[in-house]
Parts: sequence; C-alpha cells; structure tokens
Amino acid sequence: MTILLKRLLVSLALFAPVSAVAQDASLDTGNTAWILAATALVLFMTLPGLALFYGGLVRSKNVLSILMQCFTIAGLSSIIWFTFGYSLAFGEGNAWIGDFSKVFMAGIGKETLSGDIPESLFALFQMTFAIITPALIIGGFAERMKFSSMVLFSVIWLIAVYIPITHWVWGGGWLGAMGLYDFAGGTVVHITAGVAALVAALVLGKRKGFGSSAMTPHNMTLTVAGAGMLWVGWFGFNGGSALAANNDAAMAMIVTHLSASAGAMTWMFIEWFRYGKPSALGTVTGMVAGLGTITPASGFVGPGGALVIGILAGFFCFYATTYLKTVLKIDDSLDVFPVHGVGGILGTMLAGVFSATTLGVFSGYGFAEGITSMAGQLKVQFIGVAATVVYTAIVTYVILKIVGLLTSGLRVSDEQEIQGLDIHMHEERGYNL
Repeated sequence: MTILLKRLLVSLALFAPVSAVAQDASLDTGNTAWILAATALVLFMTLPGLALFYGGLVRSKNVLSILMQCFTIAGLSSIIWFTFGYSLAFGEGNAWIGDFSKVFMAGIGKETLSGDIPESLFALFQMTFAIITPALIIGGFAERMKFSSMVLFSVIWLIAVYIPITHWVWGGGWLGAMGLYDFAGGTVVHITAGVAALVAALVLGKRKGFGSSAMTPHNMTLTVAGAGMLWVGWFGFNGGSALAANNDAAMAMIVTHLSASAGAMTWMFIEWFRYGKPSALGTVTGMVAGLGTITPASGFVGPGGALVIGILAGFFCFYATTYLKTVLKIDDSLDVFPVHGVGGILGTMLAGVFSATTLGVFSGYGFAEGITSMAGQLKVQFIGVAATVVYTAIVTYVILKIVGLLTSGLRVSDEQEIQGLDIHMHEERGYNL
C-alpha cells in the first residue's frame, strides 16, 4: 500500500509546479525578457505569418484548408512537445535521442533555470520551432492531401523526424558533439522540412491540371502580408537562438536582415532581367530564401558574409525552383524544397566558410584560421547535411506509406480536388462575396 501511495504521489507531482529553489538568484531578467519576446515572434511566424503566406499562394477554393492546417499543427505540436517531445529532444538520453526525465515537463517549475533563463521559457521557445517545422511541409502537398492524413502524418513526423534530429544537433546528440554549426535551424528546421516536402510531393503526385492549366496565387496581398510577418518574426527565430540579450543576438539580427534583403533583391533582379518585369511573388520568395539560408549561419558570420549568403540564396533558390518545376516536373506546390531545403543545405555549408571572428564587411570570413581548419569544419557541415537529408527522406517516405494505409489513401478524389478542400474537408468557404 505504501509503495502504491508513493507512485501515486510521484505521478501527481508531474502536474504540479516545483517548489522554490535557490537558483532564482542567477536569473537574468534582461535575457528572460528578450526570449519572452522572441518566443512570441517565432509563434507569430506560423500564426498568422506562414498561414497567410501559404494561404495566398493557393487557389481560393483551398485557402481555408491551409489556414486550418497551420492552426491544427500548432495545437498538435504544442501538446506533443509538452507531453514528451521536449523530454526526448532535450533530455540527457544518449547520442541519438533524449530520455523521459522531463515527460509532462516533470521537474520544471517557476524557479527552474536553463542557463540564466527559466527552463519553462526555454521549452516554450523550442516549442515554437517544433510548430513551424511541420507547418512548412504542408506547402509540398497543398491542395490535395486529406485532412486526416495531414494530421496523422504531422504527428508521426514530428515524433520520428523532428525530435530526433533536434536532439542530434541541439540536445546533446552526436552532431552537436561533432561541432556542427547550426545556430537556428538550417538542418533541424529547413532541411528537414524541405526534404520532407519533396518526398511528399513525389509520393502524392501532381495536382490535377499541373503543367497544363494555370495555378496562380489567388491573393498576393495575403502572401505579401504573410511574408512581411515572416521577415519580422525571423528576428526572434535567429536573434532569440542566442538565448540572451547580447552581442550574438544583435549580430544574428543584422545578418538576418541583410541576407533577407539581398535574397529579395537578387531574385527580383533575376526576374527583371529574364522576363522584363519584377514580380511581388518572386521578391518575397527571394526574401524567404535569404532568411532560410542565413538561419544556420546567423550566429557565426558577419555582415559581409551575410550579404554574400543572401545573394547566393536568391540565385541558387531561384534556379532550383525553376529546375524542379519546369525540368523535373515535380509539383512541390509552394516551393518548400527549392527555397527551404536548398537554402538550408546552402546555408549550413556556407556557415563553415564564412564563420566570422570579427565584424565588418571584408573581415572574418573564416579564412583567418587557415584552409585546413575551414576544410575540417566543412567536413562536419557536410556530414550534418547528409545525415539530415538521408534520415529525413527515408523516414518521411515510410511515414507517408503507413499513413496512406491507415487513412485509405493520402489524397482526396479528383472530384473533391476540383471542388476544393475548403468545402469538402471543412464545409466552409474562405470567401463569401
């Protein structure tokens, strides 16, 4: 009876705040205030930023389905992160996965610290990353996946792909121990989302009419507004990853802004030169490419490196988008792989080249330590990229096949696709004009 009572008390303790401890003296209120703001900014990137950005890019009959998917993923990911996701990602565990020591946030109270900020805040900040990553993937299968399939896929993918790779890189796993440079999510967020979206696009196949009929964005105003929200929110994404209100956060923010600007202008001028007119869609896509590409390097490069990274992001992501759709004929509906996947790969590799030790335009590009040192870091970066790509591709493919069996097929029928997912899946319309 005594043993059962003890077990019951331990179980109930998981749901109760931890009592005050002496750690409160080392709390840094300035750092805490900044990460509180950064956390809100990162959530703002998904809701409403990404939801509006993606929502404007699809056809009007599917806009509500995109918004619904973003909101649903935010809720599901938050609950999973609270129950066991945070524990598996950041618990001690081993080189591959964490443990269950922090299930239901066990042992995390108001006074429990992670460094000099509350651990509850650190867990919440990381939760916002776990929200936006699977939300990015929906751009790869937009306008054709069943809602039930999307829900099941997102849940399993978060557990089987995002959480292990987060542990590898940031939670004390093997890639972090190897010395991989990934400040804010080049591998953890952008490569995983980009590769998963590409695999999903290949498994589901093209939208009905892809390549033979126009599938233009139905509301560029929504898309541009969402893109602006992403740009602002990214200051929290990259600047907050310093986990302090310090020089690293300030530098991460300025390089983020410069890379976004360079990516946007590069894409805009390429379009202007090739087609005679610059487009709003191209400009905001170039901005997102610049943001995604600087993300892994944002804590390691100076402004000069950021400018080069942004230009390269606009160039490579533009031609990756063109090649994927016009040559390979792959219907990655909202260009997740060519923008986030290619950008994440490019940025992770360039982090090993442009690692800055001083500020300025022409100094601190990573060559000061010699070619041998840079080559060693590039080897680590390549291993990180390759491991993330291969693991994500294989596991995502398996998950899609399992989900397809459990939901009697991943796709809606041709008639339902023509009708639109808003009416078919939710019995609602995005617009009643």
